[in-house]
Amino acid sequence: MLYWLADLSDGGGAFNLFRYITFRAGGAFLTALIFGFLFGRPLINLLKRKQRNGQPIREDGPQSHLETKAGTPTMGGVLILGALIFSTLLWARLDTAYIWMLLFVTLSFGAIGFADDYAKVSRNDAKGVPGRVRFGLGLLIAALAGFWAAFVHPDELSYQLALPVFKDTLINLGIFFVPFAMLVIVGSANAVNLTDGLDGLAIMPVMIAAGTLGVIAYAVGRVDFTEYLDVHYVPGTGEILFFCAGLIGGGLGFLWYNAPPAAVFMGDTGSLALGGALGAIAVATKHEIVLAIVGGIFVVEALSVIIQVAYYKATKKRVFLMAPIHHHFEKKGWAEPQIVIRFWIISLILALIGLATLKVR
Repeated sequence: MLYWLADLSDGGGAFNLFRYITFRAGGAFLTALIFGFLFGRPLINLLKRKQRNGQPIREDGPQSHLETKAGTPTMGGVLILGALIFSTLLWARLDTAYIWMLLFVTLSFGAIGFADDYAKVSRNDAKGVPGRVRFGLGLLIAALAGFWAAFVHPDELSYQLALPVFKDTLINLGIFFVPFAMLVIVGSANAVNLTDGLDGLAIMPVMIAAGTLGVIAYAVGRVDFTEYLDVHYVPGTGEILFFCAGLIGGGLGFLWYNAPPAAVFMGDTGSLALGGALGAIAVATKHEIVLAIVGGIFVVEALSVIIQVAYYKATKKRVFLMAPIHHHFEKKGWAEPQIVIRFWIISLILALIGLATLKVR
């Protein structure tokens, strides 16, 4: 919104700063960060008053969680989403279709997560909205986003699957692009949700992935950069950088209160929304496969659950001591901060690998 202040400039002066994408990206980051710091503590106090018992802890999870995490309020994702939405609306160009697609996906998945969290705390039961309902609604949202992206993409990229590194290779998925987009968005949302099991574990990899995808969005949105980096040009995606900057700022503001020992959990309100947002960014920028690299931690967490369930049904035995895999390491005696920080390091390494796919001629 503030971008339009640049129209008041005659080519110089303070208003001209709003033309610069770096200035607006910094503004989006700081706005979201300050939002998080200002409203974090009041929100936590409100959640504590409304949630007498905090987030219900699963009895089949690590027994240590029943003691250390009991009573901690959930729904802290509201803080991240508030900071993200406010900063995006303030600093991004609102005539960009991709911005509205991302806000639609983020808010819709956030609403599903909020309903699930509310059901859990109101009943004091770890079971919230039935999984089939959550999954079905997620597929519907992702389908709409897939059609939306295909409509907005340039003709030469619409319904196409772009491969990293190989710019000249496009796979025409046709109408199957929509189911593919659904897989990316819903898979990302649920993978982040599974990762959110330890204090600070999910939010930092989300921020790292958002930062990486923000750089990619800016690059593919500039024709000069796409020629230099040998990637496909997707006009309009540069504005996604402000969305990513707001996500990082809001995420840092939340991490201030979520760092071990957490004063609040993001809950499904945050994890589903942020995971869905990452998937939608990847679809918008035609970097779905790169998301699987950058978000490798989320992929491994989701695969560990799938493998555990499938193997147990077939053999009545377990591959991991407990799934998702971060609980496996807890069972092996790793301290919670040790697991969290090591996963952060891996996420950073994967982000650098993802950026390396932007090859230079």
